[in-house]
Amino acid sequence: MPAQKTILRALSGETLPTPPIWMMRQAGRYLPEYRATRAQAGDFLSLCYNSDLATEVTLQPIRRYGFDAAILFADILLLPQALGADLWFVTGEGPRLSTITDQAGFDKLKPVEDIHETLNPIYQTVRNLAGELPKDVTLIGFAGAPWTVATYMIAGKGTPDQGPAHALKAENKPVFEAIIDRLTEGTIEYLSCQIEAGAEVVKIFDSWAGSLKGEDFDRYALAPTKRIIAELKARHPGIPVIAFPRQAGDKYIGFHEKSGADCVAVDDSVTAAWVAEHVQPDGCVQGNLKSSHMVTGGDDLVRETRTIVEALKNGPHIFNLGHGITPDADPENVQLMIDTVRGA
Repeated sequence: MPAQKTILRALSGETLPTPPIWMMRQAGRYLPEYRATRAQAGDFLSLCYNSDLATEVTLQPIRRYGFDAAILFADILLLPQALGADLWFVTGEGPRLSTITDQAGFDKLKPVEDIHETLNPIYQTVRNLAGELPKDVTLIGFAGAPWTVATYMIAGKGTPDQGPAHALKAENKPVFEAIIDRLTEGTIEYLSCQIEAGAEVVKIFDSWAGSLKGEDFDRYALAPTKRIIAELKARHPGIPVIAFPRQAGDKYIGFHEKSGADCVAVDDSVTAAWVAEHVQPDGCVQGNLKSSHMVTGGDDLVRETRTIVEALKNGPHIFNLGHGITPDADPENVQLMIDTVRGA
């Protein structure tokens, strides 16, 4: 009875007495059971591509907390790896990629139809989860948005201002736009296969959308997301999509209608009251507790959680953080947040 799942009800526009809840990066380093499983896998990428262990870490926060949704354990940079980029992780520093900064580099990328050979283990994880999750828990698949993934492919790593990607956009727009197009096409195929494997919702993470301004935001954050959503909904009628154009500011306004997203996730740079006034009238919203509350806990966590729930109670709302939970979070604070949302 999937229609009874609270996440799907909120995504369809229903206002619920208690908002459903899940948490970005809910399977992760703040949990001792995750760290044990990652040690068993050997390294992060081995964990992503081991369907049995990736299934296990996805299920861990569901067992511990009873979240209303599970999100597939994977990484946004698996797609560029599947397209032929070299990908590795440096302990304590994060991901590293071979860079693409010119036509010759772009020409080395694989065609989109070749990605599945690399990504088949991810689809198997989705199939595993579809069979193992509790019947009331929604399964969310995901991918990075083209702009955000492109920033890593162009710079070879995460950067504070996405400067290398902005520079390539200014200096060699044909190559920059070719990268965006290849990623857009790849994301459609990747998410479509996740849906076929059993994902009930997909989310598009545009973590660096906020560094695009004005027309650039419309062209490189909004337009690719709109294209992905339109194609997914054409192939899979009724599939709900959550879009997260992080730090979009005023660009959050109207993003539902312009992108076709069923839900717009918002970060914590905007208040829940502002979201209720400017974004929620267009549809479901998701967010937006500061991740730092998962570290500090206490009365501030309870107060801010209640403020968000109260502000967004008159429309469809999925409770979540404004960004991913951090490795230094206290698992007890996650339970406190859940208990506060659910009124325990």
